[in-house]
Amino acid sequence: MSAGEFSVAIRVYIEDTDAGGIVYYVNYLKFMERARTELMRSLGFGKNYIFNHDLMFVVTDVAVHYARPATLDDELRVTACLGRLRGASMVMQQRVLRGAEVLAEGEVTIACVDRAGVKPRRLPADMVATLRALQVLP
Repeated sequence: MSAGEFSVAIRVYIEDTDAGGIVYYVNYLKFMERARTELMRSLGFGKNYIFNHDLMFVVTDVAVHYARPATLDDELRVTACLGRLRGASMVMQQRVLRGAEVLAEGEVTIACVDRAGVKPRRLPADMVATLRALQVLP
């Protein structure tokens, strides 16, 4: 694991696979979402913080490269690493690994919006300060 990289372990269950026992491609996005959510929770920005600050985070862009398939009962490690931080958004770089083998890599852009009008809003200052310490790219 590199500096600033957070990871979670995820087991592949039958609900994650297609009829051939291979993880259905869209489920990698679910795995990545879990890693991002756990990263933010570990930093003190869990769902209570988000609700109390009338925030929502929405994915505005995603790109994933699938290199190798994950299969039923695999234990995966899913990483999340802050790549870039902007006023009202952040870009996370993510990987799905089985051991040291990279199965998928992705980049996800997440925008901060207010819950009432779903309009862009700046990330809270305390969140920015914490995230800046993790930022890998300028």
